[in-house]
Amino acid sequence: MTSAPPLTVLVAPSGLKEALSAPAVTRAIAAGVRRAIPGARILEVPMVDGGEGFTEALVERTGGTLHRLRVTGPVGVPVDAAFGLLGGDKRSTAIIEVAAAAGLALVPIGQRDPRRTTSYGVGELILAAIDRGADDILIGCGDSGVNDAGAGMAQALGIRLRDAAGNDIALGGGALARLERIDFSNRDARLGSVRIRAAVNWQNILLGERGVTRVYAAQKGASAKQIAELEQALENFAACIETATGSDIRHAPGTGASGGLGAGLVAFAGATLHPRFDLLLGYTDFERHLAEADIVLTAEGELDGRSVLGKIPGEVGRRAAARGIPVIALAGAIGQGGDIVLDHGIDAYASITDGCYSREEAIRNSAALLERAAESTMRMVAAGMRIGRRTF
Repeated sequence: MTSAPPLTVLVAPSGLKEALSAPAVTRAIAAGVRRAIPGARILEVPMVDGGEGFTEALVERTGGTLHRLRVTGPVGVPVDAAFGLLGGDKRSTAIIEVAAAAGLALVPIGQRDPRRTTSYGVGELILAAIDRGADDILIGCGDSGVNDAGAGMAQALGIRLRDAAGNDIALGGGALARLERIDFSNRDARLGSVRIRAAVNWQNILLGERGVTRVYAAQKGASAKQIAELEQALENFAACIETATGSDIRHAPGTGASGGLGAGLVAFAGATLHPRFDLLLGYTDFERHLAEADIVLTAEGELDGRSVLGKIPGEVGRRAAARGIPVIALAGAIGQGGDIVLDHGIDAYASITDGCYSREEAIRNSAALLERAAESTMRMVAAGMRIGRRTF
């Protein structure tokens, strides 16, 4: 009698913000699956979305190199960061993640005020990559702790952002309310010969009810009053960009990525924006492994109504549903509107904490919690498979 082939499980999660990178999440889930179903065939595909772990994952996959340096962090103090150079025939392609220089994890909880945090270090990483010979730069936008629309990055690149008196404005998104004129005359000339592509959440726009400030600034520490101030500051920024370049970036897809850095990358660095999932699929085996899978496990930090708006669980679910493959999502927490994912290719979801841990405890123990949740989930899957073989 021929034995049945092993269950093939595709593990394709994003990272958990402030806790684990996508590769680390993948390893934890895979370990839980092995405990539940030792004979399972596990395909591990970390789904880097441009956030934490993006550079490390692509460098590791291509046999590239990491280059470490100190840059200006989001609260203005130096932080250790890195950019990557891909391996193989892509050695002049640099990988930069916004989170390495301007990530929320780099902003102490007591200093989380996106009116003051800056993307200056992102500009320093771009210049460092060019110094190393990069002529193609891929920037991952995600997990940021800023809301300055790339103003700090622009200042690092030599662009002068002036107020009505002709003085340079301060760092931080709040200072954009005083912006009057943008001076490109001292912009680093090398930017003109470098291709810059940004992997962004295509659903994120700069302004309005669905704009980056109203949707994400509260997560970065802004109060309702501060959100209103930031929205007004970005309105002024968009008007100054239109005056300087002739481009209206208020509602263009992707411009709201990383606190509006998508808009800044276009306006200040000549970048092109791309839906991050489509751009990054070329650096993974996701589609090939999906065709082999019996079931998919994905994950993210918080599963909510935004998870289907260009985020990893929604994109994984959509592609798996097209092939008729079931998907289960694990999450650090289930937020408002989380059940909407059930209409977008996710068949079931679960929190790894069940509300029994504080946020700090969950972050500290996230790897163990993920492994346990994956094991429990797959034990239920195995039980369901046994029921499915019975006739009622």
